[in-house]
Amino acid sequence: MSFGGFEKGAQALNNEINTTPLVDVMLVLLVVFILITPVVTHSVKVDLPDATSTINNDKPETVTLAIDSTGALFWNDTAVSDDEFQTRISAAGKIPNVELHIRADKEVKYQRLADVMSAAQFHGVLKLGFVTSPVRQ
Repeated sequence: MSFGGFEKGAQALNNEINTTPLVDVMLVLLVVFILITPVVTHSVKVDLPDATSTINNDKPETVTLAIDSTGALFWNDTAVSDDEFQTRISAAGKIPNVELHIRADKEVKYQRLADVMSAAQFHGVLKLGFVTSPVRQ
């Protein structure tokens, strides 16, 4: 390799890129990847047993509870009083994996929504979902 100098009579400055270090680094990386790849992709061969089963297509029962801006409750689009709501949520809590989908008006007071959620949890309805409308742009 030749390097330019400032002495008189020295050769001119070499303007070419020296690729030797680049090739050395690339070869080292290639060797490292070749050595590590079998370790990363190693898996244990297991002979799994066969089992016959059917796909479970049972969807959990869902109940839609709407709360309008005045705080009135609608159980599956049927108006219900607070006492009737307590009776229905108690019955729904006995159904396994029941889901309660709550559609609440944005003007509903948070206290009303908290009371409904608390009653659902108390009676064993643990899966709650909030239904919203998509944003239109």
